[in-house]
Order: sequence, then C-alpha cells, then structure tokens
Amino acid sequence: MNRKAPLDELSAAVGRIMGLLLTEEKVNDAVLHLAQGIRHAIPGSIGAGVSLIDARGHRTSTGFTDEVVAEADRLQYELGQGPCLTAWAAEVPVVVADVATHERWPEWSAAVSALPIRSVLSVPLVAGQQVLGAIKVYADTPNVYDDDDARLLEEFAAPAATLLSHIQGTETVNQISASLQAALYSRDLVNRACGILLARGSGTAEQALSELMTMARTQQKSLVDVCADLVAGTAAGGH
Repeated sequence: MNRKAPLDELSAAVGRIMGLLLTEEKVNDAVLHLAQGIRHAIPGSIGAGVSLIDARGHRTSTGFTDEVVAEADRLQYELGQGPCLTAWAAEVPVVVADVATHERWPEWSAAVSALPIRSVLSVPLVAGQQVLGAIKVYADTPNVYDDDDARLLEEFAAPAATLLSHIQGTETVNQISASLQAALYSRDLVNRACGILLARGSGTAEQALSELMTMARTQQKSLVDVCADLVAGTAAGGH
C-alpha cells in the first residue's frame, strides 16, 4: 500500500482542524473534517466516522461521511456493542476482516447485515490519559483492512485526539466564561435596580429586592428583565 497518499490526506485533515482552532468553530465541525479526511485516506473505504464518547459510554459528538456510517454507528450505540465501542473501551485498534462471519458482537453484526458493510477498522482517540472516543472506516467487501492500516490510523489518531481535546477544552472554557459573564451582568442589574429603589425610599436592601420580585411576578417577567427595565427607565428619565 502506498502510504504517502494516505498520510498526505490525513495531514491535510489535521491542518483543517487546526484552522478550526483559530476560528473557534465547534467540535462537530472538527469531527466532520476528520471523517472526511479518513474516508479519502484509507483505500477501499465507503465511509468513515468519528465519535466522541463520554466516560459512561454515551456519544457526545459524531461526524460521518455517509448515511450507512450513521446507521451502523447508531446501531452500536443502541445495542451497546460493536467495533467502535470496543476500540474506545479497550483502547486498542479493532480490525474486522468480515462482519458476516465475525462473532464478537452477534447482535450488531446481525443488525448491520442489510447494510453494505463487510470490513471495519476502528481505533481509539487518546489524548494523554483521556480516551475521547474512536474513529472508524467501513468497506463493502471483506478483508479490506490490515494491521498496516490500523497503524496508519493510529498515527493519525494521536495528533487528532490532542487537537480535539484542545477544542473541547476551549469550548468548555468559553461556555463557563459566557455563563460567568451572564451571572455578573445579572447581579449588577439587580444591585443597580435595588439602589434605585433605595434612593426612592424603599427602606432596606432586602425590602428593595422583595419589591423587585413582586414586580416580576405581577408583570410576569424575569427578575433580570424587570431590573433592566427599571435601570433603562431611570437612565432615560435622567434620575
């Protein structure tokens, strides 16, 4: 097998993921780019997919190149068995020479018997001590993949997993940051609204907050919206 062309394809896929890091696009976009790169890099493949899986074995994100991949993966998650889940759980490459005669996952093999899937290769996505999920390719004829293909995909999976973990970490930080900013904004609005009511003689801060909550119930609005209206109205009125 000519390894240069597949490596070029996979290197290009990594490059596209690095571009996603710069533009802060979502993980789903990254796994789709990965799947497309893998699909073209491994000869004989009719489709490829990338699945990110949490610590309980639940799928968190999936990218696939073809509907047949989506269906084969869906059946794995539904049945709780299959090459992708095994590669993830055991942290080892899984090569299936012929799904029709393979006996490791009888329910899954039977479920995909109507699909054009005969050969499967899946490897785990490992970043440091964390297993993020697995990547896989499917072929419609037997004996398409071998140990060399598994090693090639493993070589690609290592940097891909590192990049994916970075994107996930960045998104998590961004989500936390956005939530924190929203909380600080809400707290500031409430404090400012309470200050306005106190200036108008509402008594204590607790009484001012109670008045705001009553207004929210009466107007059927959120506390933050009521505070925002009060602050905006006061600013517009100049006092």
